[in-house]
Amino acid sequence: MLRHYKIRHYNFKLVLLVTALAVIGIIAVGSAEPELKSRQMAGFAFGLFLMLVISLFDYSVLLNLYWVMYVVNLILLVLVIFMGRTANNAQRWLQIAGIRFQPSELAKILLILFFAQLILKHQEKLNTFKYIMLCLVLFAVPAGLVLKQPDLSTTIVICVCFCMVMFVGGLSWKVIGGILAVVVPTFLIFLYLILQPDQKLIPQDNYQLLRVVAFFNKEEYANSLGYQQEYAVMAIGSGQLTGKGYQNNQISSVKNANFIAEQQTDFIFAVIGEEFGFVGASVVIVLVLLISIECLLTARRAKDIAGTIIAAGVGSMIGFQAFINIGVVTYLLPNTGLPLPFVSYGLTSLVSSFIGIGFVLNVGLQCREK
Repeated sequence: MLRHYKIRHYNFKLVLLVTALAVIGIIAVGSAEPELKSRQMAGFAFGLFLMLVISLFDYSVLLNLYWVMYVVNLILLVLVIFMGRTANNAQRWLQIAGIRFQPSELAKILLILFFAQLILKHQEKLNTFKYIMLCLVLFAVPAGLVLKQPDLSTTIVICVCFCMVMFVGGLSWKVIGGILAVVVPTFLIFLYLILQPDQKLIPQDNYQLLRVVAFFNKEEYANSLGYQQEYAVMAIGSGQLTGKGYQNNQISSVKNANFIAEQQTDFIFAVIGEEFGFVGASVVIVLVLLISIECLLTARRAKDIAGTIIAAGVGSMIGFQAFINIGVVTYLLPNTGLPLPFVSYGLTSLVSSFIGIGFVLNVGLQCREK
């Protein structure tokens, strides 16, 4: 499994980028919830170790276990239904041997690895109806289990990753055009219908529906469902150019007043915006963008289609998830429960992201010569 690699192919730039972003996360979490800083540091150390170890293992050999990955993924997601821990009205966590983790975060990485090998083995069949339906079924089972938790936001990320995997895997533009011609109008019609006051498609008390309705009726729900995003925007705006300072004790601080729930996780970007201002927020956005670009550049140089899928899949996962998180915090998108990769508190998310980057680094080590 271990191979001899050329050190000049090791992407130290990517390692520095993810390390810098994770360190910013430790600093921000330490301000939002000081008692969690040590756990975030431990997660960072463990994730960094796994990333470096995985980066040296031949991904082509590891991918031979792709069916094992798929089955383990399903088992973990099914266990959540029967013995999962509940928090914030969602059953998403497992505790095994004293370790509490979120299987849906691991599912994103495991599905990318699974489809990378599946498509590599059957690439010539990718554009056939039978094979597309097989991929959809294999994807729909774990995606449905994640949705059932309920975890709509992670399900959306998984869907985006699947679309990227199929696209870079070689899905033809004709098939893509046909799918978009059906999916886009259907989605718009569905969105229009569920926003009607008397709609019957989704129960009126569904909290995910209420978040969407609240986003499109901001004034009506400003003091109920939309207040977190309102305060998050207020916090970011109050930081102005350079922020109010790290762990400041200003009375006017939105963070210090505890107006934002879960500020160490979903709304960590608001903490960064308030304490480090436009400059700090921009640094986070630029780091995420550079990480995604490095992953995509690695995908272009991969030795095979599996490597391309892994690098592009991980890059799109990190970029899209960051886009959704920041979009929610800045009130540009409906509220969802997605962490900001490498920054938000959440050890499963942090370690899973490092694992994904570890595979990207190994793809880069085996890349084609320029």
